[in-house]
Amino acid sequence: MTLATQVVRHSRKLKGAKNIILKEPAILARPFSKDISRSYNGTEGKYLDLKPYEFCTKSSNAIGERNAFSSEVLGANHSRKGPAKSLPFFGMRFSHTFSYMQATPGRLFSTNSDLPPHQAIGMPSLSPTMTEGNIARWLKKEGDKVSPGEVLCEVETDKATVEMECMEEGYLAKIIHGDGSKEIKVGETIAITVEEEGDIEKFKDYKVSESAGPTEVQPPSEPAPSKKEEAPTETDEPKAAKTDKVSHHEHRIFSSPLARKLAEDNKLFSVSLSSIKGTGPGGRILKADVEDYLASQTMGVLAPVKAKEPIGAQSLGYVDIPNSQIRKVTASRLLLSKQTIPHYYLTVDTCVDKLIELRKELNSLQEVSGGKRLSINDLVIKATALALRKIPQCNSSWMNDFIRQYHNVNINVAVQTDNGLFVPVIKDADKKGLATIAEEVKVLAQKAKENSLKPEEYEGGTFTVSNLGGPFGIKQFCAIINPPQSAILAVGSAERRVLPGSAPDQFEFGNFMSVTLSCDHRVIDGAVGAEWLRAFKSYIENPQSMLL
Repeated sequence: MTLATQVVRHSRKLKGAKNIILKEPAILARPFSKDISRSYNGTEGKYLDLKPYEFCTKSSNAIGERNAFSSEVLGANHSRKGPAKSLPFFGMRFSHTFSYMQATPGRLFSTNSDLPPHQAIGMPSLSPTMTEGNIARWLKKEGDKVSPGEVLCEVETDKATVEMECMEEGYLAKIIHGDGSKEIKVGETIAITVEEEGDIEKFKDYKVSESAGPTEVQPPSEPAPSKKEEAPTETDEPKAAKTDKVSHHEHRIFSSPLARKLAEDNKLFSVSLSSIKGTGPGGRILKADVEDYLASQTMGVLAPVKAKEPIGAQSLGYVDIPNSQIRKVTASRLLLSKQTIPHYYLTVDTCVDKLIELRKELNSLQEVSGGKRLSINDLVIKATALALRKIPQCNSSWMNDFIRQYHNVNINVAVQTDNGLFVPVIKDADKKGLATIAEEVKVLAQKAKENSLKPEEYEGGTFTVSNLGGPFGIKQFCAIINPPQSAILAVGSAERRVLPGSAPDQFEFGNFMSVTLSCDHRVIDGAVGAEWLRAFKSYIENPQSMLL
């Protein structure tokens, strides 16, 4: 619900706001019927058909007209310092059609008359899998002037450390989360900016309300919620409400439906919500709070048994290592992959004698030209890309209702670092030369180790290569698919083997490398995976064909 709608609904002074809303140049409508509702357009003298909860603006001057409307409505119940200005409307920006909505940053207006207009800066979503982030350090301090394009701070995402730039000109009035702040949810307010330098002092003691939304900032003294706002929560579930009334206090106990259900299902421990401290917004009791309470009760019950453990077990030393963001996300994605993707595995041995000889020849040319030396993994990446171009069914993703087959061949390369596993991407690897691939792999691997990869340097991959053979000497292993991709190639080490010769008493020697292809059976049938491995093996055992 937008700020203007809240003002119109809850302010007694704006009971006649219908005339304001229907007044040209802007129309704001909030139908409550499940059926298609109708809103009157005073300018054209006719009704507009609107679906529930749709908002619209008309004419090509929609943004300017919306600013005029927001200033008129907010001026009735919200005060602000200085003369009226045309400020962007807070909340959502609406197209003149109903096809999409797009969020835009906007200024917040405090109900306190002493606080000027300000803008809350939330934790941005800097990658598709990011749900929370850390503040590495602030490059601007409170009171500094900021301009569009300037770097405000460095944010540690689930993938890398990314610079966060300022979008508007102003002054940094308050930093909510300082250097080293951990696990900040996406959208949670991290700082406040103002337009006038003289307004900075007024935000010295400003705090974010715990019960507010991610981007709503309010002063420390917040008025208690009205009974009308609490009424829907009380009638949420009859049984749950009955449990809430069992309290040692006169006031209501706020808890989530899942928390109440979990408490009812565990009567063994006589769970009383009044004895549980809530960690949710406004002290609300969450499911995790009840689980922690039950765990503590279980520990108490099992305490005598634990005391009888052997002395050696009691003296066992350990250290708890906190998980980094990249490790948390990697764990959740791999768990999801293994639980939801039907894996199967195909393994072949490839003779790499010719590949090793070609690498020596090319490296001698690279030394003369001053280029980077080629590794076996660089040649594997090139062979993988060419095999995907030849067998495009393996360059696909499962999309539930259809299979998406990609035209670009972008190879993710697994890189192990102290912070966790990173997979930088070599884009259009099938169209690049070996020297270019070698250069990009070395640069991206170094950035991964420094935790400085940008989102465009690890997003957009269509296939992954994981090599544990060269660095660690692993002979053969099965890798877990990196969703939403449908396959990953696990590369083992090359080893020298004895082979039977042409005569009974003759023997030959050769270098062989084992590779295992993990496939999503929803996308890649067994025969298709085998066909891809045959194409890959052909490029590895006849590497000159990769140069054609």
